[in-house]
Amino acid sequence: MSPSPPPRGPSQEPLWVVTGPTASGKSALALELAERCSGEILSMDSMTVYRRMDLGTAKPTSAERTRVPHHLIDLVEPDQEFDTARWCIAAAAAVDDVRGRGRRPIFVGGTPLYLMAFFKGLMHGPAANAELRQQLADRETAEPGCLHRQLEQLDPTAAARIHRHDQRRVVRALEVVLTTGRPISEQQEHFDRDTWSRPCRLIALNWPRETLHERVKARTEAMLDSGLLAEVEVIERSGGFSRTAGAAIGYAECRDFLRGRYKDRTELRNRIRRNTHHLIRRQSTWLRRLRDVRWLPGDTDVAAMMQKLVD
Repeated sequence: MSPSPPPRGPSQEPLWVVTGPTASGKSALALELAERCSGEILSMDSMTVYRRMDLGTAKPTSAERTRVPHHLIDLVEPDQEFDTARWCIAAAAAVDDVRGRGRRPIFVGGTPLYLMAFFKGLMHGPAANAELRQQLADRETAEPGCLHRQLEQLDPTAAARIHRHDQRRVVRALEVVLTTGRPISEQQEHFDRDTWSRPCRLIALNWPRETLHERVKARTEAMLDSGLLAEVEVIERSGGFSRTAGAAIGYAECRDFLRGRYKDRTELRNRIRRNTHHLIRRQSTWLRRLRDVRWLPGDTDVAAMMQKLVD
């Protein structure tokens, strides 16, 4: 028996993507968008996949999840590894599920690698080399930061995109260049093509730099005031963090603070803010490479966003 044809209507249209740098307000605006167009939100954030990592990831609240169904969050425990390939598989299943019920999937988040891998295709790199990975991890333990410095020499393009605390991605980038002799950034050249494996419409929110910095400041204060340190302590006592989860901005700094590496909470706050600003620059660099992104002012309204998406 041949498969049934897909439902008509939104299921046949390009997928909608609402993105932008951290603290740009995309999640709140996407909630309104989803309510207006019978949509459901698919999180495109590499850290909201972890259960119990709620405050530092600005995960949607229970009230927000009641307003609009959310997908691709709380998939694994913080002590488990989770990679882009697994997320792409889960995202494809979520799209089918939402469309199968006649509703519109809306991707929302600021992880550019997830965006590029799902909509342009995954890179087919060399298989994991457990021995090499362990050697690299041992070097990083003995001399923190050495792997990112090596990556800056071997693949400066990749180093500019990967945070120095993201050990999993740093190790993978080094593994690729040391194994194949070619930088991972060259092997991801299909990301720079104008074509898309999956049709989509992309909206990104843009704020003046000074305004975005003020939003980061307020966001950081709110997370710490809401109990981010306590959240980190609970996770550390009940399984701990994988390398990937432990490298998340906010969590990495809190873990360092709890180990006595910062002199006070002021330094903790400033470290989180500084690393968030670095993340925003990397996110913006990725997004500016995409010619199809339709940029909107950060204070735009839902009507203007919908107009851009349907034009």
